[in-house]
Amino acid sequence: MIRIGIAGCGKIAQVRHLPEYQARPDVQICGLFDLNQDRAAALADQYGATAYATYEEMLADPGIDAVSICSANIAHADMTVAALRAGKHVLCEKPMATTLADCERMVEAARESQKTLMIDQNQRLAAAHIKARALIEKGAIGRILSFQTSFRHGGPETWSVDPGAGTWFFDKNRAAMGAMADLGIHKTDLIQYLTGQTVTEVTAWLGTLDKKYADGTPITVDDNAICIYRLSDGAVGTMIASWTNYCDEDNSTILSGTEGMLRIYDDPNHSIVLKKRTGETLYYDVEQIQTNDNQTKSGIIDLFVDHLLQPEKPCISGESVLTAMRAVFGAVQSSETGCTVKVNQ
Repeated sequence: MIRIGIAGCGKIAQVRHLPEYQARPDVQICGLFDLNQDRAAALADQYGATAYATYEEMLADPGIDAVSICSANIAHADMTVAALRAGKHVLCEKPMATTLADCERMVEAARESQKTLMIDQNQRLAAAHIKARALIEKGAIGRILSFQTSFRHGGPETWSVDPGAGTWFFDKNRAAMGAMADLGIHKTDLIQYLTGQTVTEVTAWLGTLDKKYADGTPITVDDNAICIYRLSDGAVGTMIASWTNYCDEDNSTILSGTEGMLRIYDDPNHSIVLKKRTGETLYYDVEQIQTNDNQTKSGIIDLFVDHLLQPEKPCISGESVLTAMRAVFGAVQSSETGCTVKVNQ
């Protein structure tokens, strides 16, 4: 039996972590912490857990084996390091942290404590992405030359547990980054996962095009991020993260290679379309990717718990996410300086 504590009882905890842990017969939800103590208490009553007044008090409970960190971005690193040093395994929401130094500090704490640090890069678990990676590894499109990957929706103000223009996602002091941290990290990690390559160079623009606070002033984080990535084997492509796509959500990826093209979650009727250079077209109809309006089981909770119960099973380790985080911070630097940035991997 894995006994879980959860830090941060907002929307992601309520729609993913809590119900997915509860669905496991080998998991007990034991503790909850949130800055909003009334929210934590209400959820503790619902799930038969204890609401702790402080995070430190929850970590001091020897009955808790592992914690999910679902807090605002700025708290990820300190909460994760404290949990690891307290002997707890950690599943941390993305983005991993708000500085590269903090990301590296988290990985080092996991190494020193010999506890698991997993990051919620759930796009690696989408069925079409798993299938596409297998096709690429088998040479279905040859050597990858170019790509475009996008994650665009209408913004977090309708998703946040405290909806509206005052959501913490819009506050630089709590979120550090906007669309880049919320969506761009997913697609940056994904393009590396699909191709087996790392980002080595980035040219980027991050800015605010439309989102405003209730008083009409622009939000203090980016609502759009547009990046050109060069990968370690020479492929070049674009990554777009946007909170201003006010129509259908876009979570697509297209890869072009010397022998064909893969279109993933780009066609409304087929999860994967493989177009061969010979003219042949193949379709792979696996499950559709979840959206903000259609949340389905992510697989992240199962992966985390299965790894804790059987450590030989893989997980999405903090160390494996470092290369994507280096690319994200490279994009921020590129946008701030107006220069192309070499990413030291």
